[in-house]
Amino acid sequence: MIKKIKKWLPLQPLLLFLLATPAFVGAQQPNIILIVADDLGWTDLSCYGSDFYETPHLDQLAANGLKFNQAYAACTVCSPTRAALMTGKYPARTHITDWIKGYQRPDAPLLPPDWTMHLPLEETTIAELLKSKGYATASVGKWHLGHEEKYYPENQGFDINIAGYFKGSPTSYFSPYKNPRLKDGDDGEQLTDRLTDEALAFIAANKEKPFFVYLPFYAVHTPLNAKQEDLDYFQKKQNPEKHHQNPVYAGLIKNMDRNIGKMMARLDKLQLTGQTIVIFTSDNGGLIGNRRQRDKQVTSNYPLREGKGTAYEGGTRVPAIFFWKDHIQPGQAEVPIISMDIFPSIASLAHIDKSKWPQNDGMDLTPFLLKKRAIEPRNLYWHYPHYHSQGATPYSAIRQGDFKLIYFYETGKKELYHLSRDVGEQNDISADNKEKTDQLFAALQQWLRQTNAQFPLPNPAYRQEQQKPQQ
Repeated sequence: MIKKIKKWLPLQPLLLFLLATPAFVGAQQPNIILIVADDLGWTDLSCYGSDFYETPHLDQLAANGLKFNQAYAACTVCSPTRAALMTGKYPARTHITDWIKGYQRPDAPLLPPDWTMHLPLEETTIAELLKSKGYATASVGKWHLGHEEKYYPENQGFDINIAGYFKGSPTSYFSPYKNPRLKDGDDGEQLTDRLTDEALAFIAANKEKPFFVYLPFYAVHTPLNAKQEDLDYFQKKQNPEKHHQNPVYAGLIKNMDRNIGKMMARLDKLQLTGQTIVIFTSDNGGLIGNRRQRDKQVTSNYPLREGKGTAYEGGTRVPAIFFWKDHIQPGQAEVPIISMDIFPSIASLAHIDKSKWPQNDGMDLTPFLLKKRAIEPRNLYWHYPHYHSQGATPYSAIRQGDFKLIYFYETGKKELYHLSRDVGEQNDISADNKEKTDQLFAALQQWLRQTNAQFPLPNPAYRQEQQKPQQ
């Protein structure tokens, strides 16, 4: 026995060396699940203040994780935010600045620039970065980052692509799906159920190695269609006094929440919960839809102003929850974050050396997530040189501290809001704060130059007399 011990002792330095090698560290890399809801507004979860929708499983995820109360999408519409999640770059930098293929206003005073309608293959996606470190990667759900197949997920670092193609809205929430990247299920099978089952099958098949699952649900994008039992439930619960009133939308949210509960239960069953980081967010603010009839609106973003496709908080403020059992301390955070932060945070949590990261505009949140270290103050920016059917005209915006400046290209108007005192952006204080307005506008212009942003152009077909009132 003594001889055996003597033989073992010289091996200890070798063992310690092996334990420190990248191969060993890689084996300990956490699994990562990034869940992105589609068009889900800031207050569309119970834990974010909904007075009608029910999300017990997401509420539990938030209670067990870190809930960000001032999280933002990179854009007021989907494709730019999805590209930002994949690359960590501002839409202004990649020139993916509208939903693909965008909204056309040939009679408007301005024309959009010649922007990029796909995620270029030259960009390094978070999936490619993780795959290079031994991760199994899957995209299960909406893609909407290019019409040609060469830009689909399977060519952007994902081992498998289920349901991701050029279209941004679900053709159907029930099988048959009419989706070239998703085989039909049994008649009546629900899309969110199916996507979750596909993600869980991938997880089960790759549980012995680190995996990255990108799960961008089509829910709750229009055209809305909920399970009958959920629809019946919320129709009985409707109350005209509530801000949220849409029973179909409520049913879609409830089923998405139910599936997230199923995913968390499966992680527990597979004994993967402690090894798995779960991130939940949305791609833009909630779609309001019919503004004239409150009972026919898709959702309400109250107390925020407006919603998807606008320049205001309702268009860009979204839920964001980070969960990692025994690693991320439960709580709530008031620090502003934005979509681009997810790229460097995932890379850091996966122990990928920073020298391997491509250029990105995000902030690594890991020190804050794991050690509660303060996040350095910084400006957040938005750039949307387009029109949108929900009301946006071309604009750029900056948030600095509690101040938010919006610049509108049609008119040259600047609006300034103090968000901690006026989260609903009802009081433009630019006239009484000219120095602050000028300072923020100068910072915004500098950022636009640094990112090589594209700008809207004068429309030669626009005739000013078209805008004059009829006599």
